[in-house]
Amino acid sequence: MATVNSLAEMHAEITAWRRHLHENPELQYDVHDTAAFVAEKLREFGVDEVVTGIGRTGVVGVIRGRAVGSGKVIGMRADMDALPIKEATGLPHASRNDGKMHACGHDGHTAMLLGAARHLAETRNFGGTVVVIFQPAEEGGAGGRAMVEDGLMERFGIQEVYGMHNMPSLPVGEFAIRSGPIMASTDQFTIVLEGVGGHAALPERCIDTTVVGAHLVTALQSIVSRNIDPQEAAVVSVTSMRGDTDTYNVLPHRVELKGTVRTLSGEVQDQIRKRVTAMTHSIAEAFGATARISWFDGYPVTVNHERQTEIAVAVAEDVAGAGRVETNHPPLMGAEDFSYMLQARPGAFIFTGNGDSAGLHHPNYDFNDEAIMFGSSYWVRLAERTMAT
Repeated sequence: MATVNSLAEMHAEITAWRRHLHENPELQYDVHDTAAFVAEKLREFGVDEVVTGIGRTGVVGVIRGRAVGSGKVIGMRADMDALPIKEATGLPHASRNDGKMHACGHDGHTAMLLGAARHLAETRNFGGTVVVIFQPAEEGGAGGRAMVEDGLMERFGIQEVYGMHNMPSLPVGEFAIRSGPIMASTDQFTIVLEGVGGHAALPERCIDTTVVGAHLVTALQSIVSRNIDPQEAAVVSVTSMRGDTDTYNVLPHRVELKGTVRTLSGEVQDQIRKRVTAMTHSIAEAFGATARISWFDGYPVTVNHERQTEIAVAVAEDVAGAGRVETNHPPLMGAEDFSYMLQARPGAFIFTGNGDSAGLHHPNYDFNDEAIMFGSSYWVRLAERTMAT
């Protein structure tokens, strides 16, 4: 194992940063205090350039190595935003902002990259330029896309980009990654069914949209099992079904369904969209109802590039040791807006172990501070290995 000694010495300080961020969570693009904290630290570290307001509230730091003649520039990204969840941990550093919580570990991601930035700014033991990227609005706001559209890659000359996320159940000190699709795309849909409402005792005089909705929910589950190649990964989930009444004796005129589609390829994504749309209209028509369906594009598939994945594996093995890096981890059906950065530049997204913690997005989740040294060391070794002096 080859973690960075100076990071071990900074562990208590980085932990304090992490817990400060955990106590003060902010949502989506409204991460003004978090961004100010990050920018202040980067300036304290003496990085060469600190730029705020990229992608609305993102922060970028530029660190030049001992030599930059190679012209190589790599980006390292951490996300800063929290979730609208009421924390239940009861920890001393629990959220002070009621109804907001770092339930996904972005506080840890930010702190680890800050620790690496400090070390890199102090040592500069690499031949090129490191761009540290602190991104807002990963949790549903597409902050990654906003930063890319704001000229992140071009403005800072980024040639390759790397990301990291903690993973509960993966032991601390271990990493997991795969080349190719590693996280899914997300589409959301809203279906509005309209029939004829009326008295629940007289269903024959109505077109019962509750029954239409129930048939539709059941039918949609056949898409993955009967229309999609079993070797492809896909999920269709209806997550909400609500009528326009809330009583025991009225059949609703209108029912609204909401749901999500997760896939690992654009072809499967298109196929499912077509089947959901066709089934919705045909089932509604069969019962004499009408249907409208609206699609909302979510994050695209997160696809790791082969060469950069090989680099990430080598760096992770350098940090964690032989046998502690899973190189063909199964893709996850969750989504990640680092996908936009990987569409803009080649790179790789890796998972680092968070140990036996509560799951992500759970009110009892907490980032494991013992993981800090491994995540920060990964960032440092990535710079030093890919841009050796």
